[in-house]
Amino acid sequence: MKFLLVAVNAKYIHSNPALYSLRSFAGEKLRPHIEIAEYTINHRQSDILGDIYKRKPDVVAFSCYIWNWTMIRELVAELPKILPRVPIWLGGPEVSFDPQDILENYPMITGIMIGEGEETFRELLAYYVGAARAGEESDGAPQALTGIPGLMLRTGSTGERRLTDMSEIPFLYEDMKPFENRIVYYESSRGCPFRCSYCLSSIEKTVRLRDIEIVKRELQFFLDRQVPQVKFVDRTFNCDHGHAMAIWQYILEHDNGVTNFHFEISGDILRRDEMELLGKMRPGLVQLEIGVQSANGETLGEIRRHMDLEKLACNVETIRQGGNIHQHLDLIVGLPYEDYESFGRSFDRVYAMKPHQLQLGFLKVLKGSHMHRMAQEYGLAYQSLPPYEVLYTRWLSYREVLRLKGIEEMVELYYNSSQFTHTLPFLEQIFSGPFALYEALADFYEVGGYFVSSPSRVYRYQVLLDFAVQRDPGRAQLYREALVFDMYLRENLKSRPAFGADLGAYKEQIRAFYAREEKTREHLPAYEGCDARQLAKMTHLEPFRYPVWEEPGQGAADEGAAMPGQLVAPGQRVAPQPDGPGHTRYVLFDYRERNPLTHEARTVVVEG
Repeated sequence: MKFLLVAVNAKYIHSNPALYSLRSFAGEKLRPHIEIAEYTINHRQSDILGDIYKRKPDVVAFSCYIWNWTMIRELVAELPKILPRVPIWLGGPEVSFDPQDILENYPMITGIMIGEGEETFRELLAYYVGAARAGEESDGAPQALTGIPGLMLRTGSTGERRLTDMSEIPFLYEDMKPFENRIVYYESSRGCPFRCSYCLSSIEKTVRLRDIEIVKRELQFFLDRQVPQVKFVDRTFNCDHGHAMAIWQYILEHDNGVTNFHFEISGDILRRDEMELLGKMRPGLVQLEIGVQSANGETLGEIRRHMDLEKLACNVETIRQGGNIHQHLDLIVGLPYEDYESFGRSFDRVYAMKPHQLQLGFLKVLKGSHMHRMAQEYGLAYQSLPPYEVLYTRWLSYREVLRLKGIEEMVELYYNSSQFTHTLPFLEQIFSGPFALYEALADFYEVGGYFVSSPSRVYRYQVLLDFAVQRDPGRAQLYREALVFDMYLRENLKSRPAFGADLGAYKEQIRAFYAREEKTREHLPAYEGCDARQLAKMTHLEPFRYPVWEEPGQGAADEGAAMPGQLVAPGQRVAPQPDGPGHTRYVLFDYRERNPLTHEARTVVVEG
């Protein structure tokens, strides 16, 4: 008897830990009857159907989420045509809150596993294995299934299933082969102490922790195999101080120099000792995702999210000063009491925290959430099909949502790409705030018909230069140099950008520098054995008239500019340096030695 568990992931790099957890929990005797099939939403429906058919399953179950529900509905409609007597089961968050409606609309579905599935699936699998051994028919939903809690059958619910003890769930990673080149997910707790109205984790009132000694053994499994990244799926990892400290202490003491651990935390409840411990981590060992969602106090109260924004900002800054941990902060568009102007203020406040990434998410109105129940009161319109994304609210029009979509694209292209870290601060000076900058940049793209999805990196740089020169023509040369600096910071370019200075006038100075370096190794001691010609190929030396590597307000490039934190009126330009040749300094870009957190090349300023 073969029970086929089917996952349809959003991307190839993703995996479905739920199915592997079901398989591990089933136990040694039942596990041989389980097969897992993973696909992505980019596969053709016909290819998935053909593969399922070739596997010759006796029972099929689909793991259902908002990103795959549309495809799974199409698959279950076709599957009975090619496997007419094979029972079809569903499970997962997308089908756990309206199971009766789903059974009514899809008569080919045998039943639905509700909520947490490990124990329910084990009993369901045992039933099918027993029926197969007895030579009984197992299609349909026989009376015997009514004794398995956690199911929704056509005859009704079989009752609630007790929550599983986290320490009773076996480790799901028996073999790492299926997870090569994929993100590895790990779960050390379930539930969340917070009651955020948009989140399904708020439904469970308790937080269950996995025994810390078990967690340590399992983390060592990943460390021994040098897994590139382990992403904890705990909803609020640091909600239990002792649990978080024990795990962070363990990965600090057993760091293999390769593995990165990702945690979703609540930033304002971080304690001093937690931040001190995080400050000791190897750069790149840990990355943190912090859901801010909004800086509007009325909004935070309405969504039942209690947060000390001042403390959050202080903690984020403390971690940032350590220079060793990647921080990712989130905002949500479409929350109650957050209009367009309020969202702009939230954006500016979170942007000022200088996260490595700032994600603008658009509210998903999930079935079973408090937000779903309040939709009518909020005047909240959302897509009827997954991912149920907000269209408009009482406070935010559809036109404004579309405009925020454009701003989101600009943030992804220019801020989250980390490719413009020295150019953007100069641009920020000429706007009333960061939100106004990305708003204007989105308008520039739309009016100019520029391509957001262009694969060319140089294209994005050129468009930003055109935008900068249009808004601030007096500093055109500054922007050209800042963009050149940003480009070489990440890559020893094979083709020089068109807006870069002609290096012909600096040929002799560059040649002389590498000739000296061949003899002295003053700046490139790690390149022993390389001659001047080889050094020039492996590194890059670029002339600059503006100190674009400095913080805005600290160099001659900003004479007359606002100091950091000061605002400049829209359209106001700072006084530029004269266009004539000034004091030239050179920056050496060393690509062998990179920042382990940002992957930027080591830079050395060399006087001309």
